[in-house]
Amino acid sequence: MSGPAGQAQAALARFVDDLRRLRQHCGSPSLNTLVAVSTALGSPLARSTLSDKLNAKSLPEWPFVVSYVTACLAHAEQSGVPVPTEMAELSRWDAAHWRLLRAVDAGRAEDRLRAAAHAQLARRAEDTAPRVTPPVTPRQLPAAVPVFVGRRTVLAGLAALVARRPGEPGTVPVALISGTAGVGKTALALHWAHRVADRFPDGQLYVDLRGFDPDGPVPEPAEVLREFLEAFGVSTPRVPAGLNGRSGLFRSLLADRQVLVLLDNARDAAQVRPLLPNSPGCLVLVTSRNHLPGLVGIEAAQPFVLAPLSPPEAYELLAARLGPDRTAGEPHAAARIVAAATGLPLALAIVAGRAATRAGLSLGRLADELAEPGRLDGFTGGDRTLDIRAVFSWSYRSLDATAAWAFRLLGLHPGPEATVAALASLTGVSAGQAGRTLTALADANLVSEPRPGRYALHDLLRAYAAEQATTHDPDPVRREALGRLLDHYLHTAYAAALLLYDHRDPIDLVPARVGAVVDPPADRAEAWHWLVREHRVLLALVALAAQTRFDTHAWQLAWTLNTYLDRIGAWPEQLVVQELALVAAARVDDRDGQARAHRNRAVACLRREDHEQARSHLDASLALYAGLGDAVGSARVQLNLGILAERQGRLRDALDQARQALELFTEAGNVGGRANALNNIGWYHSQLGEYPQALAHCQQALALQQQVGNRYWQAHTWDSLGYVHYRLDRQPQAIRCYHQALALWREAAERYFEATTLTHLGDSHRAAGEPESARTAWCRALEILEQLDHTDAAQVRARLTAAPARSA
Repeated sequence: MSGPAGQAQAALARFVDDLRRLRQHCGSPSLNTLVAVSTALGSPLARSTLSDKLNAKSLPEWPFVVSYVTACLAHAEQSGVPVPTEMAELSRWDAAHWRLLRAVDAGRAEDRLRAAAHAQLARRAEDTAPRVTPPVTPRQLPAAVPVFVGRRTVLAGLAALVARRPGEPGTVPVALISGTAGVGKTALALHWAHRVADRFPDGQLYVDLRGFDPDGPVPEPAEVLREFLEAFGVSTPRVPAGLNGRSGLFRSLLADRQVLVLLDNARDAAQVRPLLPNSPGCLVLVTSRNHLPGLVGIEAAQPFVLAPLSPPEAYELLAARLGPDRTAGEPHAAARIVAAATGLPLALAIVAGRAATRAGLSLGRLADELAEPGRLDGFTGGDRTLDIRAVFSWSYRSLDATAAWAFRLLGLHPGPEATVAALASLTGVSAGQAGRTLTALADANLVSEPRPGRYALHDLLRAYAAEQATTHDPDPVRREALGRLLDHYLHTAYAAALLLYDHRDPIDLVPARVGAVVDPPADRAEAWHWLVREHRVLLALVALAAQTRFDTHAWQLAWTLNTYLDRIGAWPEQLVVQELALVAAARVDDRDGQARAHRNRAVACLRREDHEQARSHLDASLALYAGLGDAVGSARVQLNLGILAERQGRLRDALDQARQALELFTEAGNVGGRANALNNIGWYHSQLGEYPQALAHCQQALALQQQVGNRYWQAHTWDSLGYVHYRLDRQPQAIRCYHQALALWREAAERYFEATTLTHLGDSHRAAGEPESARTAWCRALEILEQLDHTDAAQVRARLTAAPARSA
């Protein structure tokens, strides 16, 4: 063959011969060895491709040349084989490869071999593809943010995704970075893209798809593809007219290339799909406020959902933006700013910008501006992109009417988490519709789902939602929604409490509104788990009910929670909610509610050894019950007064209070209360050393408690009986009684009294000459008391200090 085509064939033969000679100089590795070495280096070569190229059956592309040369040189280094300098320089192969390209291009009219080679190298269709000489390498990434902190887990996941390249032929790795507005998706994507840009030598493409921008049209994929093609040097006349043609040419152009494509701020998967290359050497980064499940499900995009920054990370970001001296000068104010921004990088950036432009403004003043009410006013930086309301509005406006309404009403929920039943109650719709709406809000990253079935609204988004509700929903509508929400939690919590603490005197709940979901727990286990899950929500709702003048809901919900909080040792919280209950019950002149709140607050004061406050509240409760003619309520206060007298060392007064309670319970015909009073009388006799009387009263109490099925008070009486036997030096009987009590305490999740009985059990083991068993019981008691931060821990610690050391 003569002419340009023959010259091209000769040039190809010379180039391939040089490739084979390089392999010989590097120790003649087998093709299988080259496959293994190239794979280990992250640029794997297929054996069939090696055979094809080294036999000059097709033109070697530049990525193949780089991978082949690098693998040969790596094998030579591993084998200790010296390689001539002129053959080891990649620039030499680059020059030789371009000479080959020019020879092939010169013979393009000669035969089909030239046409096929030119099509591969120029990456264009036979008749319409543009010539790319010299090659164009786009570098379109915007500048990265100057300060970047955190995100280690996500960065590690992205690094792992790059390490897995290349994949199967025709596939491209796609990373989807999603999260709520202002959480830092673009900042992360740009930060990481710049870190790995050198791994994509054929270019980096970027486009802002403006999926949530309220101004101007969203760019069509066809227009984006035109810009991408022109970035690679394709002239405008050569760009196909339709979307399919442009997408096909884009994929052809990127075939066998290593290009990073960053598609920022995508609205949906339909915007993204036409912009995906098909070369496994490429990588696509997509950011979106939506989860884009279609992209994850069909294109197998790897999802990375960004959460707000942790408090330490947020503080680090603020300090980096303001300068460490300024935050160090006002650390408390800086911490308040961090807390107000609740981990949202955009919010921190806005505040930092305001502080930087107003050097005379103290951080304390800024922190004050971010406090309630109107906290969003402090997150405004002068233009749309630095106004937290505007940024949130772009996501809010994308919702349909049903989801937008639900989002607004979620602003009435105090958090930290809501459920399907809670949203169904807020909106008055079915649970199925509420569940679908929450899924839509989660897909839009306006709520997160930290645990299955538990939905969280970021604090700043909650404030924005509440503002929108105030703007769009009349006060009667909002109040009715809040009433349904409170009904849901009050009635469900009351049902759970009755399952767990059936010995409590019932109350008449405010009726539930139509539309409020009341789904009582099925059994004790479910009731316990429901209260644990909703613990923080219920505390917040007591405060919200009192604040919004749902006063009956406030005191009844506080009463409902009281025993649960007492059992788990949450006495500070118990004090707070009962104080709110007192205020609420007094506002509606509910004397029964006031009497209950005074007594419950007194119980929390007794736990904290605040005897003066306990006496004040008990006296107030007793007076209210007397005025109501409530003998049972009065009797329960008398029992508490007896406990207070015992704590103060007035045992005869304690005994007298318990006897008065017994009389009141007997007159009222309350068998359970009578049993409780008998137990207390027996206990006080035991403390006075009157053991026969103690034993008789406690045995009567136990029989009555077993008769009415009150297992909680049976535990009290078993402990009392154990103590009597201990004092009578009947240690085996005492130990058996204590174990009976412990089983019942644990069933009731009553941790404080479990620790009390463990202390008594240790005393009996010590008296029985069993020091190791005594230490075990005391250690378990001390662990519980320390967790409860209770003053009784000192007594148990003293026992352990005085006890002999453990034997070897």
